[in-house]
Amino acid sequence: MASSSESQSQSKPLQDRVAIVTGSSRGIGREIALHLASLGARLVVNYTSNSAQADSVAAQINAGSATTTPRAVVVQADVSDPAQVKSLFDSAERAFDSPIHILVNSAGVIDGTYPSVADTTVESFDRTFAVNARGAFACAREAANRLKRGGGGRIILLTTSQVVALRPGYGAYAASKAAVEAMVKILAKELKGTQITANCVAPGPIATEMFFEGKTEEVVNRIVQESPLGRLGETKDVAPVVGFLATDASEWVNGQIVRVNGGYI
Repeated sequence: MASSSESQSQSKPLQDRVAIVTGSSRGIGREIALHLASLGARLVVNYTSNSAQADSVAAQINAGSATTTPRAVVVQADVSDPAQVKSLFDSAERAFDSPIHILVNSAGVIDGTYPSVADTTVESFDRTFAVNARGAFACAREAANRLKRGGGGRIILLTTSQVVALRPGYGAYAASKAAVEAMVKILAKELKGTQITANCVAPGPIATEMFFEGKTEEVVNRIVQESPLGRLGETKDVAPVVGFLATDASEWVNGQIVRVNGGYI
């Protein structure tokens, strides 16, 4: 007869499924990785430049494991480079000797000077689209070809509520994410017959390093005042929504943009 701890382990909704979370060394991606691990998933923690933060996330996940076998590994990859994205998926399959079930693309950049379109440099525009649009494409393309078929396959791409808020200063950023939202709706249709679903999660203002970059206290306070709930979002507000979309319970949610913004827009 199984012990209670064993039966609890067996009943976790993502038990032993393999999830790649890009940009998961900090911010929303970090919280998503920790949450998916709490649901039983085995994690690939991806980062671009900060290995120490990524190692910390993996260590936190592995510290909570009852076995000596790692539940999380760390893999460096720049999502804007399709060759590195392929290598990321190769590393995930090797690390866990398993097909990959879940891709969450949380890697993203923003120009913290919030330039108007008239003042946006070509270099800033290209960098924003390279990571946010091309990176999402590279990850989604790899996932469409390699995720487990027949059930449990999930593609979840992080975008932004700025796609509908359309605030000045977010021209290139919102455009880069709007491209991803259009692509995911088509991708969901193209994956017909695989039982892989594809959705976007589009947070509003969330209290992360990326959000606070370049913003004065006055700007932050104004955003808080605009929220019907009178606060900034937190990473823990977003992770459970991604968690739901990663589970079998979400199967009928497909080709959708889920805005998680507290009523901001």
